[in-house]
Amino acid sequence: MGSPAGAVDRALVMTARQQGLAAEEAGRLAGLLSLLGDPVRVRLLYALELVDELCVGDLALALGVSEDAVSYGLKLLRTAGLVQTRREGRVIFYRLADEFPEPLLEHCLRRLLELSRLASQPRSGTRRPRRSSSRAAR
Repeated sequence: MGSPAGAVDRALVMTARQQGLAAEEAGRLAGLLSLLGDPVRVRLLYALELVDELCVGDLALALGVSEDAVSYGLKLLRTAGLVQTRREGRVIFYRLADEFPEPLLEHCLRRLLELSRLASQPRSGTRRPRRSSSRAAR
């Protein structure tokens, strides 16, 4: 693709075009993020972060949901590579995958919750200035 005709700021358009996500990467990321669109799956991830590993029955008791809901959520999370299992006799224990990005739960999702709480509060009429992207400075 050449220079963006009609752009107000061609340099910024080119930066966004060159450093943005490719369509395939965006699709893969959207698929992973859609897993977080279900409250049971998000609660499963948080529970596993807190206690390292649990079996389906114990997760169901901890979350107050059915074993079927837990099993289905874990199946999707396992297929996506976000959780892994360990068998001990007849019991299968689930835990976060070794490669699971710790800052995702600890920082990003907690911050998003905070932002959503702030968004639901009445606005004072003042706007905060927009942050500049650190990527553009690179």
